Amino acid sequence: MNVELFHDRIRELYLPPKNEFTIVEVPEIRYAVIDGQGDPGANGNNQAAKWLYSVVHLVKPFVKERMGKNFMEPPLEYLYWADNEKDFIEGNKDKWNWRAMIVFIDWITQEQFEEAVAEVSQKLGPAPGTLRLENLNEGKCVQIMHVGAYEGVAAVCDELYNQYLPKNNLKPNGYYHEIYLNDPARTAPEKLKIVIRQPVA
Repeated sequence: MNVELFHDRIRELYLPPKNEFTIVEVPEIRYAVIDGQGDPGANGNNQAAKWLYSVVHLVKPFVKERMGKNFMEPPLEYLYWADNEKDFIEGNKDKWNWRAMIVFIDWITQEQFEEAVAEVSQKLGPAPGTLRLENLNEGKCVQIMHVGAYEGVAAVCDELYNQYLPKNNLKPNGYYHEIYLNDPARTAPEKLKIVIRQPVA
């Protein structure tokens, strides 16, 4: 997605209403991603976020130069799923898979990405084996903004999957997606902002 389109769509894609499920068409977006398994709150997850932020930080000057006053820090995002759907529904996080992601706008080249990875490796050690650039095309999605402690996400998901989707004849059609608009380590729990997104059909 080009700069102009991304900026025009940013509010719709990343700032949905907090008390209402909305349907949005999400275009194909390129991300820097790292895959992992197990409890999303475990140390490996934090290391993935550290790697992604470090790589994105090195290309930020190129992005800011092109976007100018329209520049916005891309948030940390995660996809979550389980090989057995029951494990996901029941919250058996030790059996979950996850994909940590940060938007890597498509006019930053593969070469620039690889140069950034090489530089970060000098500080953090060998790069994670799954670190790569990947396009994601979620298409039709239902999303909502959750404001408050992370523990409240479960209730929102319960309403999404057990009420909203059945009522509107919709079914999940892709991985469950969370977007963290602020840093949990620096934000009071009651002020956390998390976009909950689910591709549907």
